[in-house]
Amino acid sequence: MKKKSSEKKRHVVAWVNKAEWDQVLEYLYSQDPGLQRYALQRISAWKGRYASSTPVAVECTADLVRCQALDRSGEMAGADLVLLYGMALVRFVNLITERQQGKIARPLRRLAGNLNIPEWVVDLRHDFTHRKLPTLKWCRKGCKVVLEWLQQEYWSRQLGGGSNEDWESQSDGEDEDDLKLKDDELIARQKEMETYKNVRELLISYEKEKFQAFDKLPGRKDKSLWPAPFAEMSWILGEIKQFSVESSDFLVDVLLEDGFLIPTVEQLQTLGCDMSDNVSPRLPQTFLRFWLPLLKMLNSPSFIHLLLEKLFVELKLLSKEENNHRAFYISAWITEILFCNSNKFEYHFETKAQRKARMKDRIFVNRIQLRWQQLLSACLEAPCFSTPHMLQLILDDMEHPLPLETRQRLVQLCSIYTQTEYSESDPSSEQKQQPVYTLESLHEKLQHSRRYSHLSLAEPDRGKSTQEHRWSDVQAEKAKLLRGSPWQVCVDKVLWKNYPLGKVPGQSDDPSCLMVGNYSTMTVFDQPVEMETTAPHSAPGAMAPVRTAGGVVWNHSDVGKLKSGLQLF
Repeated sequence: MKKKSSEKKRHVVAWVNKAEWDQVLEYLYSQDPGLQRYALQRISAWKGRYASSTPVAVECTADLVRCQALDRSGEMAGADLVLLYGMALVRFVNLITERQQGKIARPLRRLAGNLNIPEWVVDLRHDFTHRKLPTLKWCRKGCKVVLEWLQQEYWSRQLGGGSNEDWESQSDGEDEDDLKLKDDELIARQKEMETYKNVRELLISYEKEKFQAFDKLPGRKDKSLWPAPFAEMSWILGEIKQFSVESSDFLVDVLLEDGFLIPTVEQLQTLGCDMSDNVSPRLPQTFLRFWLPLLKMLNSPSFIHLLLEKLFVELKLLSKEENNHRAFYISAWITEILFCNSNKFEYHFETKAQRKARMKDRIFVNRIQLRWQQLLSACLEAPCFSTPHMLQLILDDMEHPLPLETRQRLVQLCSIYTQTEYSESDPSSEQKQQPVYTLESLHEKLQHSRRYSHLSLAEPDRGKSTQEHRWSDVQAEKAKLLRGSPWQVCVDKVLWKNYPLGKVPGQSDDPSCLMVGNYSTMTVFDQPVEMETTAPHSAPGAMAPVRTAGGVVWNHSDVGKLKSGLQLF
């Protein structure tokens, strides 16, 4: 058994002994052209003995050293040397990386990087094969670097004179799993980029078809009424539907880019949308109908859940940036989806015909079981100007709603945090119920009270008496609003902005002014003490000895002396 194992380890080589190997290696990397030619002759003899199994590194080294020897001899012109160097460098890159190529072709730069071959050497090879020939200077530099790499990676590793024919694939074999993982990641990334590109092209085609149909409409008044989809549009919608089944994440990501569900200013102008009324987060009707055919086709519950989730994520990212246009339309789409899902919301400001038309413009009609707790958390984590509005919609439409008082407090706290106003359909009743949190809230309540106070100004002859009457009514309203509050309205005309918090007019900067001027003292015995009903009754005049931590025992008279010496202010 030992004999067989030793026979398996034996390897036939082309050189006579290790001395010949060392001599050839020394002559190859010498600066003498004569010694290099001798080493090349010995390698030719080796190739005759090896036949077709000559190590790749030996062949590449011989080709590159031959170029150097001819260059130093001065027997060839510069253009001929460039071609000679080019052939040697191209063969080196191809032969060295050939064994790493698997069933799927991989980029030469990655394969060369795995072998620590400089990337610019691969670029030099690319220039030789596809572009303008490099200069002789770059050819010499590339030859020098490659010879150094061969000496380090091949010649210096041959111990005992044995040739390792699989040296090129050893480092790759050790990291075969890592390379396979990287290749899988690269393939997946390429598929993602291709999917993203295809989805974007389909959505652009959808927009082109819609804009062409919009331009063909006769009058501006009828531009909000879109025609039925054409054959081309039906094909585009079918392709987008297929992508929504296979790659819904990519579809939603592209839809939320600027120029799609988030319109540009040019798109809004083309559609004739009025951009002046941006108070409430509602979509312009023309813009909503622009995307309605696509969204009606994608109105599955899973897609609506994903769209809402992505919308809130985008809104949260915008909380640190100032992009009111994008935040407005993201909030408007969230509001539109919540309106479509709501059975409780009524359009009090619309006629029956408008309400019927609005029902036709819904993205979906049947109610969807939304993830209300996740929506509530996502809404609160993305504070913006429209958060109180969206929060009210979520709270009112939840399957298991919170108590009314809790909902009102949540909306009010959200309004204070976002520094925005939000009122329901009856603002007068809500203003009366809201407590006073800030000075701005007080001013708003005063303005509200003036608006609904119905103060008569029809008699101008009263003049001063009317103004005094209004002033007294305002003061009475202030006192009524602050009733039960520790705050009081200052009637003096003081510019409070000139005084820091905690300081009043006329107060000295000396801290001693806060000390009390007149005070009286009393002893501990004179201090009024409430009798404890739960204390155990004891005999009159009886008191247990008091023992301290140090073991000293105080009697009743000692404690009385201590108390008599204490005074209270």
